[in-house]
Amino acid sequence: MWSPFGILSLAALLVPSQALYFYIDGPTQKCFFEELPKDTLVVGTFSATQWNDQSKSYVTNPDMGIFISVDEIFDNDHRVVSQRGSHTGKFTFSAADSGDHRLCFTPTNVPATSGLLSSGSSVGGIKFELDMAIGETSAIESSDKDKLGEVVQKVRDLNARLLDIRREQIFQREREAEFRDQSEAVNGRVVRWSLIQLAVLGVTCAWQLSYLRAFFIKQKVV
Repeated sequence: MWSPFGILSLAALLVPSQALYFYIDGPTQKCFFEELPKDTLVVGTFSATQWNDQSKSYVTNPDMGIFISVDEIFDNDHRVVSQRGSHTGKFTFSAADSGDHRLCFTPTNVPATSGLLSSGSSVGGIKFELDMAIGETSAIESSDKDKLGEVVQKVRDLNARLLDIRREQIFQREREAEFRDQSEAVNGRVVRWSLIQLAVLGVTCAWQLSYLRAFFIKQKVV
């Protein structure tokens, strides 16, 4: 029967991971070598902090950047990664062939100073923490699926907003059509009433003219 310790040990071996930290003296390049099998996916997460004399500790420097390079030693130092970023981030590459790879990290926008540990021993002014997972395909796929899910959700939200806007436009057009119909009906009634008034005035004027004509004729006769 498998013991809990054995199960945990097996799970740890399924996804090899290397977590380490080291010190760098200012803008000095720090390199190490890693032998990788062909088609191996490597995902590295890093974070760099700078020594602060006032607090006597390593603190975050937002202005600090990190230049990362990965070279294939077996292929005339062919560079497969050349990345500039902030003091924290992530890099990914896949080994095109089996062999040694040189991974280098260079801080930027930092002075060439050194820090002191509490014991008084001199160390680099930059503390660089690195966590590398070798063969982290499932994690990459999971991250991509999460990002894809976020994009799909955003597209759905946009479609919902577009549908809302479309319904609002249809409603506004219906209201405009109703208002136009009401305006045309009112205008039609006004025109009809105006024609009736003109007809009444015409009949009235004709009657008055006829009456006056008859009146004047009668007066002459008399």
